[in-house]
Amino acid sequence: MIIIGEKINGAIPSVAEAIAKKDAGFIKELATAQAAAGANFIDICASTDVAVELETMKWLINLVQEATDTPISVDSPSIEICAECIKLCNKPGLVNSVSLEGNKIDVIFPIIADSKWECAALLCDDTGIPKDGAQRMKVFAGIMEKAKEYGIDPSRLHIDPLVEMLCTSEDGINTVLAVIKEIKAQFPTIHVTGGASNISFNLPARKFVNQAFLILAMGAGMDSAIINPLHKHMMGLIYATEALNGMDEYCMEFINGYREGLFGPVK
Repeated sequence: MIIIGEKINGAIPSVAEAIAKKDAGFIKELATAQAAAGANFIDICASTDVAVELETMKWLINLVQEATDTPISVDSPSIEICAECIKLCNKPGLVNSVSLEGNKIDVIFPIIADSKWECAALLCDDTGIPKDGAQRMKVFAGIMEKAKEYGIDPSRLHIDPLVEMLCTSEDGINTVLAVIKEIKAQFPTIHVTGGASNISFNLPARKFVNQAFLILAMGAGMDSAIINPLHKHMMGLIYATEALNGMDEYCMEFINGYREGLFGPVK
């Protein structure tokens, strides 16, 4: 599982406070802790006013790069901000994210075409979030046409099937699971990602729902997730699910993860 550490996000009150106070130590500690916990990318999202977003992203990126060499996921609703942040990174990371909305792909794909940058892509377009799996697969086909046009190999893409709130869903997560399976069937080397916590908005005991969702999604082919790597129970479930799915020869990753304290002990 590719872990995209979600903790440096200005939408989180403690991070917003650190940004406001310019608390560099707090941000660096979040970065190093997530890297040590096994994050493959450190997601950085300012979640500030547009007028100061780029300045804030610069500050955050510099701090994280001082603290760890883990690649960065540049995360902004503004594709122009994402494009500027790519220039600030010392090594290739992940762009979070593009879609078929507006000109997002046509801004980012030319920039990363001849690089090792990876990119998350949401299955939505100018009409919004598709309501059924067939419509989402049409958006996916459009994204892959653009990827071919710009020479972006499928293995560099992280497709987000758009996980919506369970409490407003008509069929649970069946549509999402079907879309994940079809995406992986068409392009086995592509990654499927998503924010695990999206599923449980407005529900009590959200951690149970998030964890159950991630296990089911991994069974369907999800191999990338935007999560909190400091949540040891969640990390333990990921390692265990990979072992159960035959993705961990002789369970060595599970054993080593336990020995290194990445999860457990579970009582």
